This record gives sequence, structure tokens and C-alpha cells, in this order.
Amino acid sequence: MRARMAIAISGQQVEFREVILRDKPPSMIELSPKGTVPVLSLSSGQVIDESLDVIDWALNQNDPDNWLRSSQSEKTLELIHTNDNEFKHHLDRYKYSKRYDNEDPLIHREKCLIFINELEEQLSASRFLYDDEISALDISILPFIRQFRIADMDWFDSLQKPNIQNWLMKFLESKLFKSIMMKYEKWEEGDEKIFFPN
Repeated sequence: MRARMAIAISGQQVEFREVILRDKPPSMIELSPKGTVPVLSLSSGQVIDESLDVIDWALNQNDPDNWLRSSQSEKTLELIHTNDNEFKHHLDRYKYSKRYDNEDPLIHREKCLIFINELEEQLSASRFLYDDEISALDISILPFIRQFRIADMDWFDSLQKPNIQNWLMKFLESKLFKSIMMKYEKWEEGDEKIFFPN
């Protein structure tokens, strides 16, 4: 999702292949043996298989809204590190607790709230996480906060966290977000090419 947003805003267009992770096509594994998405294969032969690196690639091609202004900030690096490591660890065990043995989802939900509280405080100083406009920092963290809300929307929406709730809803209701959430059929070898954005 975060890679899609960066590609869309940068005005790049890529050939798009929707994959199901439990049924990964061999061509994807050839490109990136670790078997995670996204995988971006460039005409130069370079393969980019980390979403943060896809964001950097896309915005370095074209960054019309200066989203990369946040990318070298120490605070940005700290927040993304916490998001992609501690928060994601607890989010997985909260949202997908049945996949893990002897994990109490409510304990992990409380651990997630530590990061939510940090973001709530950050958003008390500015409209978005870096400043008063969207930046790469926001789109890097957004998908994970969306997943946290989806795990129990009524509970999340009842929290006294107006800053992060408003921040999230701004994205969920935005034209950009709706455009990148278009559903695609699973790609099969030999399918007609489709492009994103289309």
C-alpha cells in the first residue's frame, strides 16, 4: 500500500502483477527469493524488494509534493523503525493471534498503544507526522495504523485519540487512497499486461 501510494503520486507507471502470497509464482521467487511483496523489477535489471526502497525509488524519479523532505529527519527514521519493528511485531500478534501459540491479543494491543500514543502526541504539534503537509513519513506508517484499526474498529474509534483518528480518516477518505485500493485479479503467467496506475 505504501509503495503504491508513492508510485501513484510520483506519476510513474509500472506493469502490475497481483500475487497471492500462499501461491507465489515462480517468476516472483526468481526475482526475490525472500518471497515478500512488493517486488519491483527495473528495466536495468535491478530488483527492489523492500517497500521503503520502492518509495525512495519512485519519489527520486519525481516528487511533486516534496514528500522526501521528511526522509532524512532523525525523528522520521526513529518512527519508521519503531513502526516496522516493535509496532508490527505486536500488531501481528494482536490482529492474527490465532497464528501464534500462547499469545494474548489484548496484551499486544496494549503494547501497540505505546506507539499510538507517541503518534497522537506528534500529531498534536502538526497536521501530519512531519509537518502540516503529507510526507513520506505519513505514507510509510499509514498502512499499519489502518490494520490496527481494522482489528477492532469500534474499539479504535472509541479511543480518546482524536489526532490519530482524524489523521487516519483524512487518508482513508482521500482520492489518492481510494485510487490505490483498486482490486486486481490474481496474475497468472501469460496474462495480458495491466498497468498501475491505470
